Amino acid sequence: MNSVVRIPQGDDTVKVELTVKEIMALAGYKFHNNHLLEVSARKKLNHALEGQYQIEDKRTLN
Repeated sequence: MNSVVRIPQGDDTVKVELTVKEIMALAGYKFHNNHLLEVSARKKLNHALEGQYQIEDKRTLN
């Protein structure tokens, strides 16, 4: 099933401050002693999206 997702203003830029470790965690590096790095980074990204745009539920984008 192919579906086209259209996101208004999808090419806008959003600024989010992440630490180098958070970026590495999102890029796939594993920090076995600190899983919270990826969680923290994802929360910052979600907060930035929700703060700038009215996104109800990310699962409805399909």
